[in-house]
Amino acid sequence: MTDTRIAADDWLNPLINPMIMNELSASLREGLDDEYRLELPGTLPILPLRGLVIYPMTAVPIRVGQPRSVRLVDDAVSDNKIIGLVASRDPEIESPNPDDVFRVGTAAAVHRLAKAPDGTLTLIVQGLVRIQIEEFTEEYPYLMARVRAIPENTESSLEIEALRRNVVQHFHRLIELSSTIPDEMGSILADVSDPLQITYAIANHIDTELTEAQELLEMDSLIAKMRRLLHIMSQEVEVLELGRKIKSEAQSEMQQRQREYFLREQKKAIQRELGEGDEQMEVEEFREKVDELDMPEEAEQEARRELERLSRVPTASPEYSVVRTYLDWLTSLPWNLQTRDNLDIKHARQVLDEDHYDLEDIKERILEFLAVRKLRKERKDELQERETDDYIRREREGVILCFVGPPGTGKTSLGQSIARALGRKFVRQSLGGVRDEAEIRGHRRTYIGALPGRIIQALRRIESKNPVFMIDEVDKLGKDFRGDPASALLEVLDPEQNSEFRDHYLDVPFDLSQVMFITTANLLEPIPAPLRDRMEILKLSGYTETEKVRIAQGYLFPRQLRENGLWAEELSFSEDALRTIIQDYTREAGVRNLEREIGKICRKVVTRIAEGQDEPVEITSENVSDFLGRRRYFPDTALRTKVPGVATGLGVTEAGGDLLFCEATKMAGDKGFMVTGQLGDVMKESAHAALSYVRSKAEELGIPEGTFEKVDIHVHVPKGAVPKDGPSAGITIATALASLLSDRRVRGDVGMTGEITLRGQVLPVGGVKMKALAAHRGGLTTVILPKKNEKDLDDIPEEVLEDLNIVLVERIDEVFQTALAPVEEPEEE
Repeated sequence: MTDTRIAADDWLNPLINPMIMNELSASLREGLDDEYRLELPGTLPILPLRGLVIYPMTAVPIRVGQPRSVRLVDDAVSDNKIIGLVASRDPEIESPNPDDVFRVGTAAAVHRLAKAPDGTLTLIVQGLVRIQIEEFTEEYPYLMARVRAIPENTESSLEIEALRRNVVQHFHRLIELSSTIPDEMGSILADVSDPLQITYAIANHIDTELTEAQELLEMDSLIAKMRRLLHIMSQEVEVLELGRKIKSEAQSEMQQRQREYFLREQKKAIQRELGEGDEQMEVEEFREKVDELDMPEEAEQEARRELERLSRVPTASPEYSVVRTYLDWLTSLPWNLQTRDNLDIKHARQVLDEDHYDLEDIKERILEFLAVRKLRKERKDELQERETDDYIRREREGVILCFVGPPGTGKTSLGQSIARALGRKFVRQSLGGVRDEAEIRGHRRTYIGALPGRIIQALRRIESKNPVFMIDEVDKLGKDFRGDPASALLEVLDPEQNSEFRDHYLDVPFDLSQVMFITTANLLEPIPAPLRDRMEILKLSGYTETEKVRIAQGYLFPRQLRENGLWAEELSFSEDALRTIIQDYTREAGVRNLEREIGKICRKVVTRIAEGQDEPVEITSENVSDFLGRRRYFPDTALRTKVPGVATGLGVTEAGGDLLFCEATKMAGDKGFMVTGQLGDVMKESAHAALSYVRSKAEELGIPEGTFEKVDIHVHVPKGAVPKDGPSAGITIATALASLLSDRRVRGDVGMTGEITLRGQVLPVGGVKMKALAAHRGGLTTVILPKKNEKDLDDIPEEVLEDLNIVLVERIDEVFQTALAPVEEPEEE
């Protein structure tokens, strides 16, 4: 296709859009601008048009698709040239030659230009003057021709005025009868007085054959043009009036039932021609679904109300697809579909033990849930008989748990095991980085492309109203101008409210009380307090070395054998080899990296087998480095604390417990104090409190008099790229300052945690179990804890307590006595 006129949007049609009409009004109403009359060149590029004639004094949108036509337009626009527009004699010819086009056309200027992604151009051309093609001069890269302007006969007479009035009158009648001509045309033409412009404007908006339109353009006499246009409009008006009369007579003669039958059959025939389905059949299908579903009363009323709307809305209307999509969501939700719980306690315990080692607290909580469900089911009838005013009539069947712990401790896989033990379906949604509240509660139907939130979408996908629903990374929710997803979760995770959860898209209550929600997080602090209050917190603190060995032997190694296609006799690990991997190649609270290292060894063995080496491989502590390379982690605590001013603290990160080194140094200065390491405000305040306490105890610590007036002190906590905050590093910073200023180094086997006050008291902190495990992993033998954290020692595994010397302190002086080496003790080599 070369060029065609397009069904323009409002901004493209100058006779509809008043803004563009005002821009062109001067040239359209006054005729041809002097600039164009004077600068019309003798040779013009010729753009052939398919089935379209462009008249002078009109602006028309066209689309250009042929490569040579696109190049012609690009050259003309870049050089501000006028182009010639002529119609092709045969619209079926893709690339017309000079012999295939008419010799009379219109010189035009490109008023606006827009390029589509597929390379086609959409432009508004303004007809200027008629032209006569005298000779084609070039055919490549596009047609060029020598032309001359054909002047218009614009004489003024009573006959022309009479014809003008008749033309305008017929056109107004045509607007009334036709649905294709915009009503605004009548008011726009009322402001135009030029008979020639009126003639061309009306001819541009009525349907005519190509030959008739070309004949109208080639006429020199204005009177002839207007008579010909009047004849064409008279015929069109007669046809439309006759059609209206026939329609009116047919409607008046038909009885009501016959009329309805005719319309239905006509509608079906039109739909068959358009390739559309029978929407009435679709409405009936939806009605049958609503009848079959045992929906709540409000949801059923809304569904039937939307069904009535769907039956009245035309298929082509955008509203039809909106209502249909809503009904599709409403009728595909599991309003009363649920799986039957497996209440066998022994089976559940077996499944949980098969999938996970240890985690006794969480396993016991799941078994308690099953036991309660089982007992309630057995005593259901008796409970109903004993029901009193104090008895809660609405049963809360769901449970909302929150697994908090470092990565790799089995939080997500534990949810899958729970679902398998209960016999429920499992669905997982990760909310890490989600910032839009609509992700939880859905979009309102007023938005284009609106959808329900992730909760409703997941329930529809798994077709169950009582699944185990795991919401991962709940501590990493964002918050911005689009809303607060954490606040949207308050209703979802509240047993008192979620029985009537309202998604913004559905806007009818859906019962979530049967769902077992399990959320996961690495840290508890980022979760807003109202959301934490709605969940039962279960902490996973990490594993000891022995536990990691057992997990590797019972779970990780067998799984890697299966995933890599190995037989058990082809590869084996000794216990010492696993301990070597844990100590020298991984340093984590969980077992994720441990499994990666085991998988790496398995792949190397698979490669050997693929190369023809089929001897069984046994991994020992001696040959681990042959598969994994040099060891990655070395105990460096003693090395880093060989000089005064460095103390080993214990902290909690997203990856679990970790060692935290606090370094202090002094230099000549004037009482300056600087703290670095990307520390939060709370940790900076702890550092200032520690310095104040050390200054108050300078004489007892043996710090020379006048030291603070002569030096600047700098405290730094390494791993500066990692944000750190919290008060638990208070005694560590105080010990580092005391070590620096008293010139006594800190013992390399001591780690500590605790908050300090200005009076030297040591306050309790959190995360004691994770910090003790980190100290054990790091090779420390002594851990200083606040006295008030003594109750937390019950959570620490026995094997860790046996290897650690736990020192409970109430004041910072006790910390100094334990952590600081005596002055006379020589520095270790």
